[in-house]
Amino acid sequence: MSKIFTPTNQIRLTNVAVVRIKKGGKRFEIACYRNKVVSWRNGVEKDIDEVLQTHTVFTNVSKGQVAKKEDLLKAFGKDNHTEICKEILTKGELQVSDKERQNQLDSQLKEIATSVADKCINPEINRPYPVAMIEKAMKEVHYSVKPNQSVKQQAMQVIKLLKEKFPIERAQMRLRTSFRGKESKKLREKLINAPTVRFEEENRDGDLLTVTFLIDPGHYKEVDQMLQAETKGGTMLEILSFKEVPVSDEYF
Repeated sequence: MSKIFTPTNQIRLTNVAVVRIKKGGKRFEIACYRNKVVSWRNGVEKDIDEVLQTHTVFTNVSKGQVAKKEDLLKAFGKDNHTEICKEILTKGELQVSDKERQNQLDSQLKEIATSVADKCINPEINRPYPVAMIEKAMKEVHYSVKPNQSVKQQAMQVIKLLKEKFPIERAQMRLRTSFRGKESKKLREKLINAPTVRFEEENRDGDLLTVTFLIDPGHYKEVDQMLQAETKGGTMLEILSFKEVPVSDEYF
């Protein structure tokens, strides 16, 4: 029986992530390991061998069709496969299936919901929201995940959007600052009368006055700048807690 040969310009690969680019009127593709493309682009993965399944440029990965030397020279001005792979890896478009894309969106939705739940409370009962409840609320307001935006950016957008329909507020930070000298009374009044500040308590030890208060995290920079301007950098804010909610055995 005669032997069956695979054409020498074809390479069979399975379970790959494909990055594609169009250049010089032709399509070029490279075969990568899943989950490594983003790590490479973020600078987390430095070893190209951990990203590429093979240092080969294809015209069609699924069919194993290797790009011709003359096409590479025309499109990239070189025929070094590894260097061209790096260029495609950086500038190309990552191809994913509909199922993979949906899984990525579902995963990112959960990450955003977790971030929102960690930052916020229900002001009516002063308790955190469960992540599942935030996920449900995001779907009810038809929030669309943006794959190219960070989780933090989207969490802020979601909080703003949910506020229009649900009782939700940022959990407040507990801060402490101290004033010394004859100006301490004036500074105290300015601080606790600020609209963004919720006064808690104060203690005096000789000429040192210490004030503890709560603020929305979004106003931290504003309050800090006000204090620095008033004291010419002579005081500082001490963060006692990033998320102030009552301690309870119950979780709503």
